[in-house]
Amino acid sequence: MAGSHDHVEEALPPGKSFADRVYLPAVMRGLKLTVQKFFGTVTDKHATVQYPEVGIYDASEAERAIGHPNPRYRGEHILVKDEQGREKCVACLLCMAACPALCIHIEPEPTPPEWGDRERRPKVFEIDMLRCIYCGYCEEACPCDAIRLTPKFYTPTTSRTERVYDKERLLENNPAAQIPQRPAK
Repeated sequence: MAGSHDHVEEALPPGKSFADRVYLPAVMRGLKLTVQKFFGTVTDKHATVQYPEVGIYDASEAERAIGHPNPRYRGEHILVKDEQGREKCVACLLCMAACPALCIHIEPEPTPPEWGDRERRPKVFEIDMLRCIYCGYCEEACPCDAIRLTPKFYTPTTSRTERVYDKERLLENNPAAQIPQRPAK
């Protein structure tokens, strides 16, 4: 038996066969996935939402769980109002300092004498939404819960100037998100 040669073919290790070296299995899997997705979107009428013509909050999209964004989603900004309907912002400029994109511009002014709870308010409060990276640092830096990122999706616009939100637009942007999140101090 010492003279018999049992020849057992050894399998090539992964990546050493000709097919693996020219990436044929990977290319075929990729093509298969691409074809499946392509024909899936052609045959399925619910593959996409024609936003902004059809909003994601429309009742017709309810069966697709559209209209229920991720709770961690960061959408358009708002300036929060206090109980008297005034902006809560005290113009401390912390959000402007925390913004890595430098898209927030605030010019403070003294408050009217009848406002006894703060010294300053923003005369100008602008956010350039084209520069904003929606990181949420402004929301975290604000000591009085005056600025928030809401689950509202971006509003389509036709010009660059429409993407610079001023104080009035930020105060009226998403009324449903005006509910208090932090207790009054």
